[in-house]
Amino acid sequence: MTEYVIRFLVGGAVVSAFAMLGDVLRPKSFAGLFGAAPSVALATLGIAIWKHGESYAASQTLSMMAGAIALAVYSVVVCQLLMRACLRALPATLLSIAVWFAAAFGLWSLAGGHT
Repeated sequence: MTEYVIRFLVGGAVVSAFAMLGDVLRPKSFAGLFGAAPSVALATLGIAIWKHGESYAASQTLSMMAGAIALAVYSVVVCQLLMRACLRALPATLLSIAVWFAAAFGLWSLAGGHT
């Protein structure tokens, strides 16, 4: 229970900091980019270091990087299906989920495949 409270407080504080950073930057579309994901990742890594040590947190960062790359691949595939294949949003995203799974688990296995 305490871990969740700490994660909530640290995540909220870092979300606020990133929101302020996003508000200062131009264009304003960057504000959402600095919203939740970086702060949740930082809070999770802080707790991982505190509870499990640096080597465990290092393996978690590899998993986070694999997920981020897989999300980028997914996003490119969705955009291509929307623009070039003229698919509607729902079929394009549903088809691209398979690409995300393949990229995420493929990169995760290359990164060591353990958490």
